[in-house]
Amino acid sequence: MISFTELVTTNFFLYALFVGLSLSVVTGPLGSFIVWRRMSYFGDTLAHSALLGIAIGLVTSSDPQLTILISSLLLGSLLVYLDKNPNVSTDTVLGVLAHSTLAIGVVLLSLSDSVRVDLEAYLFGALLTINGKDLIWVVTVVTLVAAALFWFWNDLLSVTVHPELAATEGVNVERRNLSLVLLIALTISVSMKMVGVLLITSLLIIPPAAARQMAKSPEEMALLASIIGACSILLGLLTAFYLDTPAGPTIVVLATLIFIATNFNRVFKNLRRNKITG
Repeated sequence: MISFTELVTTNFFLYALFVGLSLSVVTGPLGSFIVWRRMSYFGDTLAHSALLGIAIGLVTSSDPQLTILISSLLLGSLLVYLDKNPNVSTDTVLGVLAHSTLAIGVVLLSLSDSVRVDLEAYLFGALLTINGKDLIWVVTVVTLVAAALFWFWNDLLSVTVHPELAATEGVNVERRNLSLVLLIALTISVSMKMVGVLLITSLLIIPPAAARQMAKSPEEMALLASIIGACSILLGLLTAFYLDTPAGPTIVVLATLIFIATNFNRVFKNLRRNKITG
């Protein structure tokens, strides 16, 4: 078996690690907004739509990364628009779009005899197949998303906490909501190769959920979520190699273990505090 030193100096491991750590910079803050707004199903819908983008790219012989990006942004904009419709509940719209886009993508792939694709890689990720081109693509998108988050952080936070008050202060609530959805769509479109369509939302939700148990402010929660995400990625990659398991699901399992540990720690602290005060 390859040694630890040899592993961490190989190109495939370094590419995977750098991509994962880069994504954790933005998945922490974006995931925090998803947790605060209870938008987990929203993220699932955007993730499922990515498979449609893959299918369109492969069937039309276009770059799948570009078609994934376009389809995610278009669906994100459509979700924001449909969310204003009082005649149909948000859950219904999300459910219809999530499963219909996923189904259409699978049907398109199956109807094209000229396309042969490993669906498992797209469903569960293929992090260790990332190359230099993928790294440049991810870093570029992450830089843009991080800059937008830094610039609009206060507005996004105000709209999340109290949209009516934010509107009275001159914040364009609809525009900020659209901005947040598009940032999430951008991140999902470049994260898909990492953990796949079915697990990508967990990468956005689990680290912030764990950080919430320890954070005392929104900014601290976003930072801790990024750190937990980065630790999950590093430990998940190492574990996946030595146990010969898929990298994406292994990363999610590690993040889940951290989430469980933070919850146990909080329960233990509460019990000890009650014992002291009682």
